[in-house]
Amino acid sequence: MEIYSTEEQQVEAIKTFWKEYGMSIIGGAVLGLGGLFGWNAYQDHQETQRESASTDFAKIVESSASADEVRAAADAFRAEHGNAGYLALTDLLEARTAVESGDLARAESLLSGAIGQLDSSVAPLAQLRLARVQIAQDNLAAAEATLATISNEAFVVQRDELKGDLFKQKGELQAAREAYQSALDAGGALTNPGLQMKLDDLAQAG
Repeated sequence: MEIYSTEEQQVEAIKTFWKEYGMSIIGGAVLGLGGLFGWNAYQDHQETQRESASTDFAKIVESSASADEVRAAADAFRAEHGNAGYLALTDLLEARTAVESGDLARAESLLSGAIGQLDSSVAPLAQLRLARVQIAQDNLAAAEATLATISNEAFVVQRDELKGDLFKQKGELQAAREAYQSALDAGGALTNPGLQMKLDDLAQAG
């Protein structure tokens, strides 16, 4: 099963999120530095921190290394930059490499941990990935629960297509048809030509 059917879109969303939020220090604890060092010192400290985090995170975003090397880079980032916002994105990127190397259990753990810490515009990507990983492991009850948490309209097509895949795997063909049709009705015919083929295949299955 292809875990990341829209990987380019997902990676671009992560990079967009990083561009918008990654160049500032996320987390209330850092705000206290202004009182400790004075405003000018705080500004210098903040600039140094964000440049360091941005550079280190970019290494992971752009990495095409092996799974072990990506994991090592991610672990180093976590040790150096303890902010939860950064860590969640690091988990999301490492999970992709874990899937590609066949370590689905590791990917599931990373995605589960990242979801609650991600911005609402990015979290559905992690939820979709988690559901795909769970389906690939035949953990269908968990996948169904994960998909039920996705309400962002921008991800309805992907969510309902995955529901169709899930129901098909369970042998619930009528529910699968309804899910695929729902995805088509939400605009899936334009974004995923293969969606109609999935529905047609079910019609032939009886």
